[in-house]
Amino acid sequence: MATAFLRIPQASKLGMVWASPRLFAAYSTPATTKLFINGKFVESKTKDWIPLMNPATNEVISRVPKATREEMDAAVNGCVEAFKTWSQTTVLHRQGIMFRFQHLIKENIDKLAANITLEQGKTIEDAKGDVMRGLQVVEHCCSITSLQLGETMAGIAKDMDCHSYRMPLGVTAGITPFNFPAMIPLWMFPMALVCGNTTVMKPSERDPGACMMLIDLAKKAGVPDGVVNVIHGAHDAVDFICDHPAIRAISFVGSDVAGKYIYERGSRNGKRVQSNMGAKNHGVIMPDANKDNTLTQLVGAAFGAAGQRCMALSTAVFVGEARKWIPELVERAKKLKVNAGHLPGTDIGPLISPESKKRVLEIVQSGVDEGAQLLLDGRKVKVAGFEKGNFVGPTILNKVKTSMRCYKDEIFGPVLVSIEVDSLEEAIKLINKNPYGNGTAIFTTNGATARRFTQDIDVGQVGVNVPIPVPLPMFSFTGSRGSFMGDTNFYGKMGINFYTQLKTVTSQWRSEDATPIKSATNMPVMQ
Repeated sequence: MATAFLRIPQASKLGMVWASPRLFAAYSTPATTKLFINGKFVESKTKDWIPLMNPATNEVISRVPKATREEMDAAVNGCVEAFKTWSQTTVLHRQGIMFRFQHLIKENIDKLAANITLEQGKTIEDAKGDVMRGLQVVEHCCSITSLQLGETMAGIAKDMDCHSYRMPLGVTAGITPFNFPAMIPLWMFPMALVCGNTTVMKPSERDPGACMMLIDLAKKAGVPDGVVNVIHGAHDAVDFICDHPAIRAISFVGSDVAGKYIYERGSRNGKRVQSNMGAKNHGVIMPDANKDNTLTQLVGAAFGAAGQRCMALSTAVFVGEARKWIPELVERAKKLKVNAGHLPGTDIGPLISPESKKRVLEIVQSGVDEGAQLLLDGRKVKVAGFEKGNFVGPTILNKVKTSMRCYKDEIFGPVLVSIEVDSLEEAIKLINKNPYGNGTAIFTTNGATARRFTQDIDVGQVGVNVPIPVPLPMFSFTGSRGSFMGDTNFYGKMGINFYTQLKTVTSQWRSEDATPIKSATNMPVMQ
C-alpha cells in the first residue's frame, strides 16, 4: 500500500517499520510523496520540493511536491467530472463504502500510527488515538441514512405538499494541519463524500503520509476515481483552493493567521468556509476537586502530544487553596519520559520542526523575562541517540499574568502556564476575557459549582472533570469566538449541514386527476 505514494524501506511491512534502523538514517536519494489524481498516485512534475523531516532526527525521509498549476487544475477537474455520477449514487451505496472504509482503517491502524510517528513525532499510542478519533467520524458517517434526512409537510394547501432535501454542494476542499495527520482529514473527506460531494484534499506538507494512506484505503473501499483527489504544496496551493471557481466549500484547521486568511479569501470568492484556528484552553482547579485525579488529568492534557493539540490544556487556573497542589503537579510532570515516539515508555515526543522548538523556547524565555516563576524547565532536555531531534521537556511557568506573551500566545509545546486566583468568579471573568473559545474545563466535586461554570463561561466546549472535552461525532466540534470562523462547525449534524444545501420542492397533484391503476401484489424492493 505505502509503496504507491512513499518509497520507504520495508514499506510493504509498514506496520513493522520501527524494526528497521534505516528509518532513522538519512537517505542518499530521499523518497517522493505522490499526488493522487483520478484514482492514481502521480509523480509531480514540479521543480519545487519541500523536505519532509523526521522530527526525532531532523533527517530527510521524503520530499513533498509543490504541485504545479496544471496538476492542481487536473485534481479539481477530476472532481468536477466525478461529481456528475457520484452525486447520483444512492445513499445506501455511499453508506456501504463507509462501512468498508471503517473496516479497512481498523485493519491498518498500526501501519497508520507508525507513519504518523515517523513523520509527526507523536508516540505510537498517541498516534493510534489520532486514528481512532478520526475513525469514529467515519463510523458516524455510516449513519448517513438518517443524518441526511430532509423534511416534509403534506397538505400545506389543497392537493399541495412541500419537501426539503439535503443535496450535495459539488466540489469541496480540505486543508489540514500537521498535528493530527489522520484525525483531521477524517473530519473532512468522509463527511463530504458520504453526502454526495467530491473533494480535493491538501494535507500538511509536514506530514502528508497518513492522509495518503487513508486515501488509498478509501479507494480500496470502493470510492470511485476522481471523487477524492490530493494535491500538495504551501501558499500557492492554498490560494488555488480559495480562488478556484469550481470549489464550493473549504474546511480548514490550523493557525490563526492561515485560518483568517483562508476564511476571508474563500468567503470573498463566494465559498462556504469553516475555519478552526488557535486556542488558549484553561483548566480551573477548585479546592474541592479530587486532587489525585485532577493532577493526573492536568499532566496528561498539558504535555500529551508535546502540547501540539488545539485542545491542549495549556493554562491551569488554581482557585484558592488549590494553589497548594502546584508543587506536586511539578513533581508529577518531572516523571514524564521524553524520547522518540516509537520507543516504548515514551510520554513526550519531539516537536514538529526546529522552528517550532525555537518559538517555544522564545516564549518560555519571555515568560521568565516578564516575571513568571519557572518551576520546571525542559528547554535543555537531551535525548540519547536523538540529539538532533526537536525535543522540549515538560515546562511549567507559575504566577503568570494575562499581559505576558506566554499567556496571550498559543504556545503549541509542552508548556503549562499557571495562574492563581481567589474565587470562581475571578476564574470565569479571566477566561471570558481571553479572545479564544475552543475549550475549557473545571475540576470540582460540587455540582452547583460545575453548573454555574458551564452556564457562565463563554467557551464552545466545556469539560467537567474532563480536561480535553472534544465531543464524539454524534455531536459537533463547537469551538467558538476567536477559535472559529464560519457559521457551521465540524462533523456531527453541523458537518452534514456544512456539506449539503437545502432544496425545497412544492408540488401540486390535483385529486381529480388521479388515475386508477392495477394493484401490485409483489413485495416492493428498494435499491
